[in-house]
Amino acid sequence: MTVARPLAAMSLCLVLAGIARAQDQDHRSSGSQEHKAETAGQDRRNSGGQELRSAGAQERRKHTAEADDDRPAPRGHIESAPPPASVIVPPWIPDVSDEMRRAAFPDVQGHAAHDQRINGFVLFDQLEWRAGNGPGSLSWSNTGWVGGDINRVWFRTEGDGVGSGMDAARVHLLYGRAVARWWNVVAGVRQDLQPGAQTWLAVGVQGLAPGFFDVEATAYLSDEGQTAAHVEVGYDVLITNRWVLQPVMEMDVYGKPNASIGVGSGLSTGEAGIRLRYQFTREFAPYVGVSWLRAFGGTADLDHDADVPNGAPRLVTGVRVWF
Repeated sequence: MTVARPLAAMSLCLVLAGIARAQDQDHRSSGSQEHKAETAGQDRRNSGGQELRSAGAQERRKHTAEADDDRPAPRGHIESAPPPASVIVPPWIPDVSDEMRRAAFPDVQGHAAHDQRINGFVLFDQLEWRAGNGPGSLSWSNTGWVGGDINRVWFRTEGDGVGSGMDAARVHLLYGRAVARWWNVVAGVRQDLQPGAQTWLAVGVQGLAPGFFDVEATAYLSDEGQTAAHVEVGYDVLITNRWVLQPVMEMDVYGKPNASIGVGSGLSTGEAGIRLRYQFTREFAPYVGVSWLRAFGGTADLDHDADVPNGAPRLVTGVRVWF
């Protein structure tokens, strides 16, 4: 009797524990099933939203592409590519009109790099005092032009003055036209004032040769049927941005002798010089240098100026200005 009661109590506890364990397992199983069902519903909702967004984006791209196809292409030098399909133009930006296209792509007449403005330029390449074995003299050489980028009116003047008189002076008036990037063809008249008055027809070229040599070559025909030619070559050696060394050489050739102006046939005179200038500004540069002037052939025989030895060096000092 005493042993049977504890056994019955233990059996009852075991039965109750088994019932509780079975209820707990049923509860866990039902919770897991509810969680899986909730997760599946969320996945279905997310996939549905993505499909709706994708469908809306495709519809907007379709409308944008149709609008771009209906919009006329701009007229001009370059046709702009249509905007990407993903770009949506805000409603406050107006559509491109024909007037806007004409303003952005005007019809250009002629070469766009050339202007129709009239400009001018004057250069005194040599404005100097020369001193040597003989009396000193004032010498100048200048050039300039008025016109546009293609067509210009050129002028040149040069001369030498000794004491109160003028030893030599000549003036050019030429029409010039640009025929290449660095070259001009010129034609016009030359008027000699000293030593004898004479008029010449002038035709030549001038420009920048390869190697940056300044070249000026002109042929002449006088009113008396005489022929002549003049060639001048110069070069600027940039020692620094302000110090510039300029060698120059020029020659005169005549077809036949003319005693009235003191020239013989063939190579008449040649001059070489070298000048060192300092550019305070590009428009103003004083310089010093040395020059040699020599007569050749028949011109040397006709040269009666015994005060200046033929080919003797002369010290020069002056200023180079342009405006």
